[in-house]
Amino acid sequence: MSQSSKAQIYIDTNRTISSISPLVFSGFLEHMGRAIYEGIYDPASPHADANGLRTDVLAALREINYRSIRYPGGNFLSGYRWLDGVGPKDQRPRRRDLAWQSLETNQFGTNEFIDFCKQIKTEPMLGVNLGTGTIQEAADLVEYCNAPADTKFAQLRAEHGYPEPHNVKYWCLGNEMDGPWQIGHLEAREYGLKAHEAAKMMRWHDPSIQLILCGSSNSIMPTYPDWDRTALEICYDAVDYHSMHYYANNRDNDTSSYLGLAAEFESFVDTLSGTLRYVKAKRRSKHDVYLSWDEWNVWYKATTPTDFRGEWTEAPHLSEEVYNLEDALVVAQWMNVFLRRADVIKIACVAQSVNVISPLHTTRDGILKHSTYYPIMLFSQLASGAALDVAVKSPRYETAKFGDMPLLDVSASYDEGTGKSALFIVNRSQTDSLPAELNWQSRAPQTISAVYQMSGTDPKAFNSFENPNNIVPVRIAPPVVQNGCAELLLPPLSFTVIETELV
Repeated sequence: MSQSSKAQIYIDTNRTISSISPLVFSGFLEHMGRAIYEGIYDPASPHADANGLRTDVLAALREINYRSIRYPGGNFLSGYRWLDGVGPKDQRPRRRDLAWQSLETNQFGTNEFIDFCKQIKTEPMLGVNLGTGTIQEAADLVEYCNAPADTKFAQLRAEHGYPEPHNVKYWCLGNEMDGPWQIGHLEAREYGLKAHEAAKMMRWHDPSIQLILCGSSNSIMPTYPDWDRTALEICYDAVDYHSMHYYANNRDNDTSSYLGLAAEFESFVDTLSGTLRYVKAKRRSKHDVYLSWDEWNVWYKATTPTDFRGEWTEAPHLSEEVYNLEDALVVAQWMNVFLRRADVIKIACVAQSVNVISPLHTTRDGILKHSTYYPIMLFSQLASGAALDVAVKSPRYETAKFGDMPLLDVSASYDEGTGKSALFIVNRSQTDSLPAELNWQSRAPQTISAVYQMSGTDPKAFNSFENPNNIVPVRIAPPVVQNGCAELLLPPLSFTVIETELV
């Protein structure tokens, strides 16, 4: 691509895709590695509050502003006995966690998680064990969390110091039950029947809850997407969301193809949204089920056997990925997809929130924000209202995996109530800056409020405790708007966010 090539981006507030669900800016916490212990909960840390929660981690999570957090798993969920994690801490059992071959102390459980969510002002999203667990135990947990304190399990919650219901709204019906690695793995029909019966009992306790069905754990499963169709045909009218999981990688060290992964994300969404439409039509249903992308992230560097097996220790160091610039650009594009497919993607949870494949990394004394922290934060803080169908004319480049791809990956939001709009742009070029002409078609800003930009010359560059600001967004001078147009130079390997107020 030549330096003289130019891109055009057209923003029209009349061309809306759908409202953006705030829940696409959500996180995930699993009892895995150091996500809980030494992550959010670390009584021995100098940063711990009176309840053992890390105040520095809480501050970082408030800044990133997750709207909900999924808990307690993950693979851990399918062997978890929720009663182990409630009541007096000195009476809670130590157990072997078979999922990650670790020792679980149960010093952090359901009520501690609820308290943590209140601290960072986020909605709790709880999972029920449909591996080794029963439908009765799933229903009992809903009673414990949401019922008034006049029956057995609700009274038990009151005895544990919580007389008022937790009113947990979002519930996951198991985790990755299609996977042979899963404790209590089930075939699609078996899972669908069990999930349907669990859903009935859980809703009888609280009809207001929202339920998330297990979908395929990744798009390369031999049962995908037939698993999804089979489970949905049984459960469609009993659930509100269908889950999807995906972890991106650059094992081939092919940065050009890696930066084109948005094409694969879109294909995954297309397949599952098509499955939802098919099942709705087949069942003659008037009910809508949406997608919950409740595990997503980059994960491939920390995937050796020692990254999955804790050797029966407490809080082992498992899957502690170090993220670089190209990872951050992939994450930014992923979130572009969330906006571009806001019609069907209503929940998305970064896996995970602290230490384990996470934007945040802790030591006993400190905290580090990885490169991926910043695009998640910028989207979460600035994308609101409706997603816009942005028209983009971009020079193209060649990839080994996806063929011809545009250099730019773009999304936008517009909040009619506030007039605020945000434009999110990734330049995939590894070598060339790209001039971009911005054209506002209906409402236009008089001035651009702010421009934030992350970029670098080395796609493998990363943040460390020694150099924590190596890959961070910087605020740059905004371009001048004239007659609804502005021009901006997009550096190679860059993520740019343009914040405006449209009139």
